[in-house]
Formats: sequence, C-alpha cells, structure tokens
Amino acid sequence: MNRRAEFEQPGLGGGQMHKLAMILCVMSVSLTAQWPNHPTPGIPRTAAGKLDLTAPVPRSADGKPDLSGVWLVKQGSYLIWVTSDLKPDEIRPWAAALYKQRADDFRKDSDGITCLPPGPKAGISGGGPYPMKIVQTPNLVVVLYEYETLFRQIFTDGRVLPEDPNPTWMGYSVGHWEGDTLVVTTAGFNDRTTLDLAGHPHTEALRVTERFHRRDAGHIDLQVTLDDPKAYTRPWTLPIELDLVPDGDLIEYVCENERDSAHMVGKSGEEFQVSAKVLAQYVGSYQTPARPVTTVSLEGNRLMVEEGQAGKIPLTAHSENTFTMEGTGVEFVKDAKGAITTMIQHWAENDRSYARTK
Repeated sequence: MNRRAEFEQPGLGGGQMHKLAMILCVMSVSLTAQWPNHPTPGIPRTAAGKLDLTAPVPRSADGKPDLSGVWLVKQGSYLIWVTSDLKPDEIRPWAAALYKQRADDFRKDSDGITCLPPGPKAGISGGGPYPMKIVQTPNLVVVLYEYETLFRQIFTDGRVLPEDPNPTWMGYSVGHWEGDTLVVTTAGFNDRTTLDLAGHPHTEALRVTERFHRRDAGHIDLQVTLDDPKAYTRPWTLPIELDLVPDGDLIEYVCENERDSAHMVGKSGEEFQVSAKVLAQYVGSYQTPARPVTTVSLEGNRLMVEEGQAGKIPLTAHSENTFTMEGTGVEFVKDAKGAITTMIQHWAENDRSYARTK
C-alpha cells in the first residue's frame, strides 16, 4: 500500500486568494489492516483485556525505560511553524530573507515537493501526520518513519559524534541516559532541508538535542532543542508529546509527487491591506471535532492562528475575510446579523469548518 502527497498551486486573478493546494492523501485503511487481530506484545492490559495506557513504564532487561513501540506526534505539533517562540530579530537577516523568498514562491523547491528526506523535521514532527516506530536495544535505538520509509540510528554504545562528518539528510545521532531520560544529540545535517513546512532554513551548523521521557505506558514527553548559531541568535526548545499507537504497525509510504513539481507556479501577489478594526472581529476561539481548540489572535496588524499548543502561524490577507495560512486558505464567515460564526480552512483534500466558541 502506498500513501501519496501531491502539491499544486493554482493562481487566482485580481484580488482573489492565491492558494497553495497541498494534497495529503492518507489511506483510510487502519494501521492494523495489514496484520489484523495481532495484538502488540508487552502493552499493559487490564484483567478484562483492555489497554491500560496509564500503566507504569515498561522497562528493558537493563532497567532502562523501554521506548519501543509505534508512536504518533500528538495533534498540534510544530511541523508547520517551528519559530513561533522566536522574536523577529532572533532570526538572522539572511535566514529571514530566504524564508520570505520561499514563501513568495510557495515553497516549490522544498524537500517535500521534490520527494527528498525531511532532515530535522522528522525529529520534530515524527514525519508529519504519520507514525514512527522506536526499536530499542542495549547499544542502539532505531527510529523507523512511515513517512518516505526512512530510518534513523541512535548509537548508545558510548561513541561520540564525528568531528568532521560528511553532511547527510538525516544527520548523525548519539544518545545516552540521564536517569530515565534518553538524551539524543544529532548533528551533521546538510543544509538542503528546512526546520518546518513553512520553509525556515538551517545551516550545516545545526545541532538538535532530543530528550525522550516515557512518563507512562502510553505517552512520551519529548523536548527538542534546536541550536543553529549561523541562522538564529539563540537556541530554543519545543515541547512535544508522543502518543502510543497500540496494536498498530507501519505501512509502506512511497513519495512520487516530484513529477508534479513542474506545475508549481510560485510567486504570491501583493498582500491585501485590512484595518486592525476589521481584523479584531475575527479574534476568538474556534473548534472543529477531534482537533484541539484553535485560537485566532491579533498582534499589531497581523492575525495569528494557533491550534492547541503548536505555536502561532501568521495569516496573509487576500481580502477582508479571506487569508492564507502558509499556503492553506482561511475564510471567516458571518451570519445574517454580521457576526463571525465560522472559520473555514480550505485544505486541498477537504474543507475544515471551525465553529466559533468564544
């Protein structure tokens, strides 16, 4: 079975919205479809046979917490916008300019569109909305990503990072235990990938530190620190939560959308100017089923959207009520009395309707 992502950018004329259509075709087949009725060994269960994801942490033969299992980054990760905790002057001018250039070109040359490995994004997002499998042994931890069928090796045998590594897409990783926390340091990335889907760059000087703490049978608290002094003035840390996918497994993912990259037009139009008074009417909380609460705020003359604790993403105006959020269309809808009742996100695969709750 394959999963496929396709990207295209239809341009709209005049004051219409310019929209990057990102098609993320996720198979409706469950993770267990290929191996039906095969419970994962070692997952705690109650006397009635039900899963107990709050049970104590399972441990390996050497007494260390066992991180093994299939995991999924909790909704509201930093996959789209990783610099939300940084101030504008903490991004070096060349990096900010490159980000803007990529935004204007709708990221038509990004690693995702060209079917290349995601680099450090894999450690931040677990490979996007796809699961990953951790396999832990005494001297090596292997992370298998469903996204693009990738893998990482984290050596826990006492070796140190190479002093002058040949730059690679996924970097070199070594780890050690600090109590019940696995601390992983990764370096040696090439500079051909980005930190997020928004297109924030990094250099070969990037160093990523991950701290994995399995707090119970069903959850891992992960702290990811990004440090790239050539692109950013300070390191910053992202709090991420991993949820266990019980009785699940990975399926094959094949990326082949690079054949469609020629259709990426690029170059966005001038931003529409909307007064702060008009923008203020969109501020509030919005909710759609099965997703975290989404908050719309106003900072200066810019609307910001934050889903859960994933960080704020700026909106680019195309009319008084239509915007784009890193390429995805966002529309605010009024009722007959002129009150804002709904926010619609126009994803390529479908529209998400968020009812205003506050």
